[in-house]
Amino acid sequence: MPHLHIESFKPLSFPASCGDVEFDFIAHGTGRTDESLIATRYKGREFFLVHKKSGSKELLKSDKITRPSPNFLLKHALLAYAKCAELTVLDSNVDNAPENAHLKTHDALKTIDFFAQDFPVDREVRIEVGFGSARHLLHQAQANPDILFIGLEIHKPSIEQALKQIVIRGLSNVMVLDYDARLFLEFVPSNVVGKVYVHFPVPWDKKPHRRVISEAFLNESDRVLKPGGTLELRTDSEEYYRFALETFSSPAKSRFEVTKNRDIAISSKYEDRWKRLDKNIYDVTFTCETMSPEAELPGDFTFASTSSSLEAVNRIGQETHKRDWGFLHVERVFTIGETTAMIRLAMGSFDRPENTYVIVEQGRTRYFPTLPVRSRANLEAHKLLNELLHG
Repeated sequence: MPHLHIESFKPLSFPASCGDVEFDFIAHGTGRTDESLIATRYKGREFFLVHKKSGSKELLKSDKITRPSPNFLLKHALLAYAKCAELTVLDSNVDNAPENAHLKTHDALKTIDFFAQDFPVDREVRIEVGFGSARHLLHQAQANPDILFIGLEIHKPSIEQALKQIVIRGLSNVMVLDYDARLFLEFVPSNVVGKVYVHFPVPWDKKPHRRVISEAFLNESDRVLKPGGTLELRTDSEEYYRFALETFSSPAKSRFEVTKNRDIAISSKYEDRWKRLDKNIYDVTFTCETMSPEAELPGDFTFASTSSSLEAVNRIGQETHKRDWGFLHVERVFTIGETTAMIRLAMGSFDRPENTYVIVEQGRTRYFPTLPVRSRANLEAHKLLNELLHG
């Protein structure tokens, strides 16, 4: 992750502008003085830079929760702050290379808000989960120009490489999203997807709850797939293969088929390596057979209009509030000036929690920098948070 090892940290006079980067405020951690967050705006994106102390070492780096993509945005902001605050940089893995020309011209990279607000339904959609090198995603998009392909990936370098190739190949039917696939399907309308590809997911043999394939993921896939649409798992893991067989067998009615060592038109570099090692490769394909009703997600993320206080934040504490639908947990509290607090939350489902920030100031409570993803568990977590702050 891009970072600067600095001699000592110097705050600016906030708000501040450093060239084309704006720094709005700084939030200081309470109870501990090892972390501060700097609210940053650049090229329409809002995110935090982090000043972190670790022993005698001081770092300026990215906040994991709000980290922007592509990496150029973060690197530019780090260098801008260091320059304007006149920091002495002892060591750095941040270069000052200009923005990749291919990334400047693309519009394929989307945010979750794009899909949550107005999901594209004018043509068939296919979704690839964890596209990695993007060989399969790009091949399918070139071969099927009338179909919209949505690629999900959380590995930043893979995303940037895919975006570069999308521009080079002139593809207009690919959208890329940095997001957890287990959450993403909740935002997809029913009966619009032709295929969901899950090729060589991380097996998570020691943490099976982190696997993409689950009963909940299968149910959501069945809802978004149109009749005849398929969910395709391709894996070299014997354990994952057997786990998928059990999961795909769980519904009262289901249809799926299994093939072994099937050749496909395009393969990843990892698949090529496994074939050279004579590893078995399994395909487990689930087929949707019925139409599904649209999913309903009542509620929103507005807070009560009554004022909050720092005392209300302290009342929540740092315990984990557990419920049937999931949980709410305050990970850390920050202060912004003398009268405003900010809390870092983990919330939602135990299997797929979301991390976010909430600013609590006189007469107003708001999420920062964006609202949580509008999932069922997150809406329930918001209701609980609203009660704890304003009840």
